Amino acid sequence: MRRFLLLYATQKGQAKAIAEEICEKAFAHGFSADLHCISESDKYDLKTETAPLVVVVSTTGTGDPPDTARKFVKAIQDKALPADFFAHLHYGLLGLGDSEYTYFCNGGKIIDKRLQELGAQHFYDTGHADDCVGLELVVEPWIDGLWAALTKHFMASRGKEERNGALKMASNASQRMDPVKPELLHIESQVELLRLDDPGRKDSEVREQNTVNRNQSSAPPAESESSLTHSIPPLSQASLNIPALPPEYLQVHLQESLGQEESQASVISVDPIFQVPISKAVQLTTDDAIKTTLLVELDISKTDFSYQPGDAFNVICPNSDSEVQNLLQRLQLTDRREHCVLLKIKADTKKKGAALPQHIPEGCSLQFILTWCLEIRAVPKKALLRALSDYTSDGPEKRRLQELCSRQGAADYNRLVRDAHASLFDLLLAFPSCQPPLRLLLEHLPKLQPRPYSCASSNLTHPGKLHFIFNIVEFVSNTTMEVLRKGVCTGWLATVAASVLHPYPRVSRAEGGKAPAPEISISPRTTNFFHLPSDPSAPIIMVGPGTGIAPFIGFLQHREKLQEQHPDGHFGAMWLFFGCRHKDRDYLFREELRHFHQRGILTHLKVSFSRDAPVGEEEAPVKYVQDNIRLHSEQVARLLLHERGCIYICGDAKNMAKDVSDTLVEIISKEAGVEKLEAMKTLATLKEEKRLLFKCSEHV
Repeated sequence: MRRFLLLYATQKGQAKAIAEEICEKAFAHGFSADLHCISESDKYDLKTETAPLVVVVSTTGTGDPPDTARKFVKAIQDKALPADFFAHLHYGLLGLGDSEYTYFCNGGKIIDKRLQELGAQHFYDTGHADDCVGLELVVEPWIDGLWAALTKHFMASRGKEERNGALKMASNASQRMDPVKPELLHIESQVELLRLDDPGRKDSEVREQNTVNRNQSSAPPAESESSLTHSIPPLSQASLNIPALPPEYLQVHLQESLGQEESQASVISVDPIFQVPISKAVQLTTDDAIKTTLLVELDISKTDFSYQPGDAFNVICPNSDSEVQNLLQRLQLTDRREHCVLLKIKADTKKKGAALPQHIPEGCSLQFILTWCLEIRAVPKKALLRALSDYTSDGPEKRRLQELCSRQGAADYNRLVRDAHASLFDLLLAFPSCQPPLRLLLEHLPKLQPRPYSCASSNLTHPGKLHFIFNIVEFVSNTTMEVLRKGVCTGWLATVAASVLHPYPRVSRAEGGKAPAPEISISPRTTNFFHLPSDPSAPIIMVGPGTGIAPFIGFLQHREKLQEQHPDGHFGAMWLFFGCRHKDRDYLFREELRHFHQRGILTHLKVSFSRDAPVGEEEAPVKYVQDNIRLHSEQVARLLLHERGCIYICGDAKNMAKDVSDTLVEIISKEAGVEKLEAMKTLATLKEEKRLLFKCSEHV
C-alpha cells in the first residue's frame, strides 16, 4: 500500500473533518494515509519523512494559522534553518478560509510559503477553499485530483529509483517534478485579499465577484425557489452524486446513573480551568440601543490566573437548557437524560484509526454531554446530512436530505443550511421521519468550543480583577419557524450575570440581602501577541469600534499606571479611533476615555457615529473609523512609516478590519507616493514585524 503523511491544522474542526474524509477515501484509491494533527509533533518527523505530505490548514478570523499550528509554524520559521532543510519533501496543501475576512487563507499561505523557502516541492498545486461561497467548490475537485497527483508522484519516484539504482534519494531532490493541477481549479475562490503576486488584479473585479457570490448564496427565496424541505427542477429531477456514507465507529450504551454529582470540572480542556465568581456586571448601553453591551468583572484574587492587557481568555459555556431539552425530546431520550453514556469503538468498524471522541468525558450523563460537550447549534456538515438520510423513512424527505448533501445540491445547501445557520434540531424538525440513533450524533457533532474574550482591564489598575465586555448576540432563525435566538455564550452570560447587574445608567444597587456571587469557568489562551510594544516610547494607533475597544481600555489603564510610576519616562503618543452607532446610546466607556484624554494618557481621541444625523447646520459627522483614519492620513503614515509606530485593530474581522486595511493601503500609497501593490507589501511587512496586529471581538 502506497503511504502518504496527512496532517491537519484545525481551529473548529473543519480541517480535521476534511482530512478524515481524505483518509477514508485513500484506501479505495490504493493509498494508506498516516493521519495526525499538526500539533502531534511526536508522531511524525518531516526532517526524515520520505513519503509525500498532504496538509489541510484552516485560518483564524485574524488571518493567523490555527492555535494547533502555532508551535509548528514557530519551528519552521526558525531563521537558522538552511534553505534545503526540506529539499527531500514533496507536498500538496489545501488552505481553508473565508474571503469576507481580510487575510484570506493566510494560515495555509504562511505554511506553504515557508515550506517552499526551505526547499520543499509541490507534487500537487495548492488549493484555496472559500467558505464565503462554499468550501466544497474547491475541496471536492481538489480531493478528486489528489489521487492522480499521488499516483504520478509514486510512479515518478519509482522511475527514478529504477534509473539511478543505488544512488541516494537526496540526489533525486534536484529533479523537480511539475505539480499536477487539480481538476476544475478555476473555480477556486476569486478573492485573495492583499495578494502580493498578482499586480494586475483589479479591486473592482474582486468586489464584483464577492457581491455575485454573496447574492447567489443569501438572496431570499422567491415562491418558485426551493426551501429546506422542498426542491425544484432541475435538482428535483437530477441524478445525484452523494458522498459515501461515513463509517460507523462508536458503540453507545446508556446505563442508569448512580446519582453522582456532575460539574463543569468534567469538561475536558488542555488548558487549566479556573472557577471564578462574577463580582460585578454593568450595562454600558441605554435600553434603546440596537445592541445591549455588558461589562463583567471577575474576581480572580483567589486563583493564580494572570494576564496582560491585550490578552484574551476562554469562557467555558453550556448550550441553552431549553434547546437541550427540545433535542432530547425529539430524540425520544428525555426519560434517559440522566443515564451515563458509555462509549466503545465498534469491533467491526471500517473507520481507519477510529478513536473515542476526546471531548466526551467518560461516564457522564447524556444531559451533561449535550449541555457542556457538543456544539448542538453547529451547522450540520454534509457528512451528517448523508448519515441522517439513511435513518429517514419518508421517501421525499430522504431524497431531500440526499439532495442537500449532493454535489448537485451545493447551492441549496449553502443557502438553506449553511447561510441560514440551521442546526441539527432544525433539520430534525423539518424532517419528522428522520430518527437517528444517539451514536450518530456523538460521531458527528463537534466539540462545544469555549468562547474567547479580550481582557478589558489592567491588573495594575484592578488587582485581583479581570474585566471583559460583550454584546448580547440576538438573531432570528427561520429555517423551519421564526425563532429569536441568543448567542450560545453571550445569552448564557447575560442570564448568569443578571443577579449582579447594574442597569444603565450606572447606579449603585441596594445591597440588602446579598445573594452569593454567580460563578463561571475560564481558561487562559496560550497564544497572545496583542500586547503593548516592549518599547514604551513607540507611538501606537488603536482602532476599536464597538466592543473592539475592550483591549484598549486595558492598554490605557496600564499606561496610566506606568506613567504614574515613571513620571520622567518617555512614552509614545496613543491614538484611539473609536466608533459606535449613536453618541447618546452606545458610546462605550465615554467617561473613562474623556478622563484618559484629559490626563494626556490618550493623546488623540477620534470618535465616529455611524447612525447620528447632523444637527442644524453642522457638518455631517464622520460615520466610520476608516473615515476618521483617512482624515488623519498624514499623521498615521508618519507614525507607521517613519516613527516605528504600531497599529492595533480589534473588532469585526469580516467588514471593519477589511475596510481599515484598504484605507491603510490607500494612505501609504498616497503619503509615500508609491503604487498600490507596493503599499500592500508595506502593510504585509508591518504584519510580519508584529507592528500591525488584528484581533476579533465578536463571539457568540
